[in-house]
Amino acid sequence: MAQLHNRISRKELKEAVLNDATPRTTISFYRYFKIENPQEFRNTFYQDLKEMGVLGRIYVAEEGINAQISIPSDNLEKFRNYLYAIEPLNGLRLNLAVDDDGKSFFVLDVKVRNKIVADGIDDPDFDMANKGKYVNAEQFNKLTEDPDTVVIDMRNYYEYEVG
Repeated sequence: MAQLHNRISRKELKEAVLNDATPRTTISFYRYFKIENPQEFRNTFYQDLKEMGVLGRIYVAEEGINAQISIPSDNLEKFRNYLYAIEPLNGLRLNLAVDDDGKSFFVLDVKVRNKIVADGIDDPDFDMANKGKYVNAEQFNKLTEDPDTVVIDMRNYYEYEVG
């Protein structure tokens, strides 16, 4: 039977990562999409990511996926190809951390949750797939010049500080 959880203590895992000279890249991503069987998705995802040396925290729910991970930099393209081969994740924007040594996680933790974000919204009619359009920085700046545009900054303190 496949191993679907970590069997080494967090202390040992942390020590191993800190002593490993392998360059790592920290990535975050999320996507709202329908997952019919979150537990099955989680198990397959865990096994595949473990083989690539991925570490981090990933939440899987019927509504989608939310992840903050680090990966050996040499496996970044392999990971991207793997992710994009999952139809709803094809073309997903991966947010790469800047000014980071990639040693931000010491264990791979993939959990099935009721929701991928603790937003407190319990309205069954609320559809997270009904979303706006992604705009780049130049488009965003142009939109903010329009006096009819309203911007609501939803970043937390840390996100605001790092820009």
